[in-house]
Amino acid sequence: QVQLVESGGGLVQAGGSLRLSCAASGSINSRNAMVWYRQAPGKQRELVAEVTSGGSPNYADFVKGRFTISRDSAKNTVYLQLNSLKPEDTAVYYCNVKAYYLGTSYYRAYWGQGTQVTVSS
Repeated sequence: QVQLVESGGGLVQAGGSLRLSCAASGSINSRNAMVWYRQAPGKQRELVAEVTSGGSPNYADFVKGRFTISRDSAKNTVYLQLNSLKPEDTAVYYCNVKAYYLGTSYYRAYWGQGTQVTVSS
């Protein structure tokens, strides 16, 4: 059974930094994308950043230049470095892994339990 465990959230002042980690345990197809989402109170969950199995990152426009996603495939771990944080970055950040079935665009999704990031002004 696959489990994702996030860590690194917390309370930080505006302009500060945090580093989130998500470690996946269990057997996951090596062809996968590792993704960070976030959900603020009263808002829909939104994609923050993703990194493919080949290491190519993609970012939401609202975090470009501030956040950096990276992965250590050998450890099945994905990281999100959050710099220049703003109060509007306050949300629960969720780790997601999309494990693609060989030769298809279909995938199985796994979710972590979320980690709270709070940015004070």
